[in-house]
Amino acid sequence: MAGGSRGGFPAWMTAAAARIDLSGGAAATSGSQPPQPAPPAAVVADQELGMAERALSAASAAFISAIIVNPLDVAKTRLQAQAAGVPYYQAPQMAALGPDAILSELRCSPSCTRGIVLGSEPICPPDCFQYKGTVDVFLKVVRQEGFGRLWRGTNAGLALAIPTVGIYLPCYDIFRNKIEDFTRSNAPGLTPYAPLVAGSVARSLACIACSPIELARTRMQAYKEFQPGVKPPGMWKTLLGVLSPHASSSQNVQNYRVLWTGVGAQLARDVPFSAICWSTLEPIRRKLLGLVAEDGDAASVLGANFAAGFVAGSLAAGVTCPLDVAKTRRQIEKDAQKAMRMTTRQTLVDILRSEGPKGLFTGVGPRVARAGPSVGIVISFYEVVKYALHQRNMS
Repeated sequence: MAGGSRGGFPAWMTAAAARIDLSGGAAATSGSQPPQPAPPAAVVADQELGMAERALSAASAAFISAIIVNPLDVAKTRLQAQAAGVPYYQAPQMAALGPDAILSELRCSPSCTRGIVLGSEPICPPDCFQYKGTVDVFLKVVRQEGFGRLWRGTNAGLALAIPTVGIYLPCYDIFRNKIEDFTRSNAPGLTPYAPLVAGSVARSLACIACSPIELARTRMQAYKEFQPGVKPPGMWKTLLGVLSPHASSSQNVQNYRVLWTGVGAQLARDVPFSAICWSTLEPIRRKLLGLVAEDGDAASVLGANFAAGFVAGSLAAGVTCPLDVAKTRRQIEKDAQKAMRMTTRQTLVDILRSEGPKGLFTGVGPRVARAGPSVGIVISFYEVVKYALHQRNMS
């Protein structure tokens, strides 16, 4: 463990956590107060890391998180897509079914009392393919499509998470440090708002840069492949499918805008999510670190980061769920012209009129269950990798 900083904070903690004294107040800055001591080792350690090292730390954290929580993302997307009218049942061609020609996607659970036996296996009626909740999605996806389909879109998720978080967390760190330094000298009352502003700006940059991959992942998770033995399209084929209706148009450059379908809804979701998450996470993390400052070890510091991330991520996910529903609706729309005309506001109004307030929170369970651990894993793992890189640089 690296040497301690002011108040006993480990030297590899982020600058934001280390700049708080044990009473919870900001470090002294005004001329009437005692001279400010030399920057804590934690601040120096955090500021010594370059953009590439921060990006590597964040990408490593995102890689672990994306694999662990992907099934919850599939459940959330399936529930939201089902509410939008995406079918998960395809009626069999009865005349083409012989005694040994049972379509695997119509296979029913042996315990289902409503299934009919056709050939050697029971076949379920259409309503048995309706998802009723998170656990029901898991059970039906495993039974009807196989266990591996719970990780459908993981490749796109990794392709999304690594650059997104690789942009997001490093930019957040840098923006927050700069804003805190500026406000402490010029407007101390605005310093507590630094995480909110830094998180919002950093998330906006990440969303715009990676929106096409988010579009591919949402479509990969939302749609079910009905033909037995046919491999569902991957990320690149999905994106080509989005572009294909525009291939014959002469305005090819403008038509690439379709890859950013739903980016407005994504920004409307992710910027408030980030603002809520960071403005909640930082005070909780600082409070928890203050409790273990004197005798805290690596495990307690990681626990504080994970707990703060879990609470902040869960809260932010629940509050922004209606915007996530709107984003999914816009990105699964297969009519390209309609998708380009849709707006987030109109989508929310349509959902409210047709499904009521409950429709705005479709999939809130798996969304919250996914976001809490995901943010906790990313934040705590991010700190570990930053520490490892800092130790390597020191040696």
